[in-house]
Formats: sequence, C-alpha cells, structure tokens
Amino acid sequence: MNIFVGSLPFSIEEADLRESFEAYGAVDSVKIITDKFTGRSKGFGFVEMPSDEEAQKAIDELNGATVQGRAIVVNKSEPKPEGERRSFNNNSRGGESRGGYGGGGNSRGGENRGGGDRGRY
Repeated sequence: MNIFVGSLPFSIEEADLRESFEAYGAVDSVKIITDKFTGRSKGFGFVEMPSDEEAQKAIDELNGATVQGRAIVVNKSEPKPEGERRSFNNNSRGGESRGGYGGGGNSRGGENRGGGDRGRY
C-alpha cells in the first residue's frame, strides 16, 4: 500500500521515516518530496508497504502522532484520476494562445495602444 505522510518536519530524513514505519512491518520504499531547485523538503512524502494489513495499522497508529514537535498526517495515498492532472508543458487554457506583451494575438506582441500613427485607423 502506498501511504501519504504530511506535515513532516523539514529536518526529518528518509531513514528516520523508514524507522517509524518499520515498527509496524516491512517497508519497500520511503520518499520525502523535495524542491527540485533548493533540495529542501516540501514537508511530505510517501511510504510503500507490501502488506495492506501492516500499512493500515501504521496509518491508524501514526496519524496525528507527534514527530519532532509536529503532528503528522498519515493516510492511504490515492492516485489522482488522469483527468485532474495538470500539465505545465502545454497551454492550460484549452488551446487559446495570446502572443507576446499586451495580450494581442499577432506576432508583433500586442496591439498598438497609442502614440505615433493615430491616423491609420
């Protein structure tokens, strides 16, 4: 079972988290999520346990437990449905494209909002 662990102290390490969960059974993997630029913990992670029964016992016992002065949140991790995932690699406005500065759609970067060539309109 994949388990979400939130409200983690920023100083906790994966080995410490593994040790906490191993008290309830075998642990396949532990991953604390970090910021890709700074490497600093984001304060949450995931623990994978092969036995659903042991994982549920860990969830029941550790949810709300205090770790380094913080009450942690522990629950079963549910994958997001495919339709709810956000992609930052494409335009999230459904294909609408607004070019350049000023929101105009032409290749010159927007509309002319004054100055110079008023007689042209």
